[in-house]
Amino acid sequence: MDFNNIKNAFSSKSNSDLNRAYLLFKVISNPKISRILTNIVKICLKFKLPISIFIKQTVFKHFCGGTTIEDSQKTIDTLWEHKIGTILDYSAEGKKTEEDFNFVYEETIRTINKASSEKSIPFCVFKFTGLTNFKLLEKISSNKKLTNNELKEKENFESRVEKICESAAEKKVKIFIDAEESWLQNAIDDMTLNMMRKFNKKNCWIYNTIQMYRNDRLDYLAEILDICKKEKFLVGLKIVRGAYHEKEIERSKKYGYKCPVHQTKKDTDNDFNKALKICIKNSKNISICAGTHNEESSLILTKLMIKSGFKKNNEKFFFSQLLGMSDHISYNLSKDGYNVAKYVPYGPVKDVIPYLVRRAEENTSIAGQMGRELTNISKEKKRRKNI
Repeated sequence: MDFNNIKNAFSSKSNSDLNRAYLLFKVISNPKISRILTNIVKICLKFKLPISIFIKQTVFKHFCGGTTIEDSQKTIDTLWEHKIGTILDYSAEGKKTEEDFNFVYEETIRTINKASSEKSIPFCVFKFTGLTNFKLLEKISSNKKLTNNELKEKENFESRVEKICESAAEKKVKIFIDAEESWLQNAIDDMTLNMMRKFNKKNCWIYNTIQMYRNDRLDYLAEILDICKKEKFLVGLKIVRGAYHEKEIERSKKYGYKCPVHQTKKDTDNDFNKALKICIKNSKNISICAGTHNEESSLILTKLMIKSGFKKNNEKFFFSQLLGMSDHISYNLSKDGYNVAKYVPYGPVKDVIPYLVRRAEENTSIAGQMGRELTNISKEKKRRKNI
């Protein structure tokens, strides 16, 4: 497995695509400039200043598929030309009204309908915070008593989640439920486990997401494997490192509780790789998608699959990366015959901005990858210049 085939990695990118990507990663790789720009974006959003056009032509164009499912078709088709699937994601989160929640629910159903008719879309995904508010999830996760109004909200929210999962199972579409902050995650884990109990009897349609920077996730993995074996259902997992590292540390210090995440990247890497080995060992009961931009972890999974006698295109195992990042991993894995899917967010620019801001605020492990992106882009620009 060779991740150094840069020509293959950028085979779908035009010269203008490369130039735009180079400028974007140059900015993101500078913490000071990146912080200033993300703060400006937040201020503009707060005061409803017109920045959508600028965002759409720069960072949105690189990291997102489009404003609608139809608008994302070109991205879906371009990826599929290289046998890379799309994880279709209506990237709405942090919604506040029932009207918003219902719209996100309906849009998620539309992604499922789209995926059911196209082989190029092996997964859909949704976030609980697109279907209900943060405070309710936090209260449920903390086992706090709910008011009558909150109980009604919870009932509506659970109904939306179940209908989405039921639709995915009926249409035979695999669907990820994204992980969120640790103080919201208990509710997500519990409800997702119930959905797997209900809809993953014979096939694995419902996938939870586990963030391996959490220092309790190996125990959680062992726990759900034990449950699924006893109760005879299948587990689906998207395994990632995590997206809220600094936020988790700051909150634990502020409120004086034990920090739920690893302090070092090395510990996170170790747990991620251990999780891969556990899942391969328990492959009769589990299907996984390794969501990683890490070359070592990607290689470990390929070697584990080969050692265990699995075909490269075995449907139980997928690799995934974000659209616009780590193309040297995605395109080379796909070329070698492995199942690969890119996370393709879409939606109105103003709704997708929180996702884009989070991409810019990623922890130091992602910041290090910005340098790698720049190096790879520079190599490809130089190669093309010398042709």
